[in-house]
Order: sequence, then C-alpha cells, then structure tokens
Amino acid sequence: MTTQYFFVDEMDSPLGTLTIVATDHGVCHIHFGSLQKCTATLKAKLKKQGMKGELIRCNHTVTPVKQQLTEYFNGQRFSFDVPIDLYGTAFQKKVWEALRKIGYGETRSYKQVAQEIGAPKAVRAIGGANNQNPIPIIIPCHRVIGSNGAMVGYGGGLDKKEQLLSLEGAIEKIS
Repeated sequence: MTTQYFFVDEMDSPLGTLTIVATDHGVCHIHFGSLQKCTATLKAKLKKQGMKGELIRCNHTVTPVKQQLTEYFNGQRFSFDVPIDLYGTAFQKKVWEALRKIGYGETRSYKQVAQEIGAPKAVRAIGGANNQNPIPIIIPCHRVIGSNGAMVGYGGGLDKKEQLLSLEGAIEKIS
C-alpha cells in the first residue's frame, strides 16, 4: 500500500491563520487556525474520511490556493478555480456542489439548497453537510443562512461567517 501525502501550509488572512491541506489532486481541507493548533483535529478528520497518510509541510503545493484566497480577501477574486479533492458521502458532495453554485455576494437558505438538490425535506441534513464542508470559503458554506434571514451555524464561528458575508457585500441583504 502506497503512503498518501498531504501537503500543508499556513497563511495569514483577515480571519486569522488558515491551514491549507492538499493532495496531488487538489485542495482537500482548509482549517481555521495554525497547523500547530489543528494537527490533531486535522488527522482525526482525515482518518474519519478514510484518508491515511503523512502530513508534509509544503509551501509550493498550496501556493495557488493561498494566492486565490489572498485575491479573494483583497476583493480581487469572486470565484475559485483551484483543483479540489473532496472526500465525503455522495449526499455531502451533492450539497457541496450546490454550494459552489451560490455566487459571490449571494445567499441561500438551507431550505433553498435542499430544494435545489431535489431533497426538499432534507433541510437538517443540508445543515449537517454544510457543517462538514472540508473546504470553507472555496466551497462557500458561509453563504447559507436561515430561512428567516438569520445567520446560523458556521464551523469557523458566526463572527467569521459575518466577516465573509460583509467582505462580499451580502451582509446588508441579511440585516
């Protein structure tokens, strides 16, 4: 059995330090916090998804991701085109693909996402898949809000969700 390598590096952002993880196929995780603080959590998440391998610090592999995130935070990028390497259930992947279609500065409710993927009664499951999104920001789960327009749930914390929506100019649409 071949050892899989996960290439990791950090970057500073307006949200604090982000740890970025990529495989040979693309970015597979973004974590809020430093590598030192999230290594145990990262290893547990990778293991839970059936991904076993070695973490290798590697700036070169994640440079395109860091560049596009920097452009996004500077208001110069409105969508991402870096390769991604998603691991999750078929349902989660379907939800994450729907999230990728939500445009910059737009929001959708969990109910709207459920309807979009043809599972109108799966609102809670949409929330669960949203919560398990391994690549926040690039897969814009921050753009999903409550049916009443309230900001609910965000793995990085509601303050980060608010910052991202404010950056995109969507915050006025929620208030």
